[in-house]
Amino acid sequence: MARDRRAAEFGVAVSTARPNVGSLVPWVSLRGAIATQARVNTELGRRGIALLAERVPIDVALRALLEGDAEREIRQVHGLDAEHQFTHTGADCVPWCGQQAGADFTVAGNMLVGPQVIEAMGDELFRSEGTQPLAERLLRGLEAGQAAGGDKRGKQSAALLVASPAPRMYHNLRVDDHPEPVVELRRIYDLVVEHSRQVEREYGPEGVKLFGRVKY
Repeated sequence: MARDRRAAEFGVAVSTARPNVGSLVPWVSLRGAIATQARVNTELGRRGIALLAERVPIDVALRALLEGDAEREIRQVHGLDAEHQFTHTGADCVPWCGQQAGADFTVAGNMLVGPQVIEAMGDELFRSEGTQPLAERLLRGLEAGQAAGGDKRGKQSAALLVASPAPRMYHNLRVDDHPEPVVELRRIYDLVVEHSRQVEREYGPEGVKLFGRVKY
């Protein structure tokens, strides 16, 4: 996950060897982002985002929620807000598991082939900072992690979710079941980016936001 301070955006990209990851792991708002992983607890995402809306810092919010979670040692959760970040990998998460944090990003994973997956994602997010839109950076980070080996169980689903003051069609994309989910996510992303550009050319910048004006 990462934040773009200039665009005031937060986003999460994720892939796993189980179906429908986009409905469980990523949670975003204009105040921050959360990913709840390993033995997923969606309440960490839902309640964490609600606490961000009340201006509770992400580290305070997630730490408090984990303290009330009897199964916190099988959870992996990380999050960002405008000024803070938080990472937690429970002692009982399945190896290889771990996390990495940069100035404006966090990466975490479990059941990976090894630490090189996290390192590859972190390196890509660091290298691309300030050079690409957040959604593109997140997808490139996911691709780097997959190229480094990814989930040791295999591949099945992937998702990209971005909260932005200027929302775009490609900010909410999912691949729920596919033999190459990250490759398919890239294909869909590129397709929707091009469609968004066509809409902007036809209707102007505001047309991208006003989806109701587009004929489907």
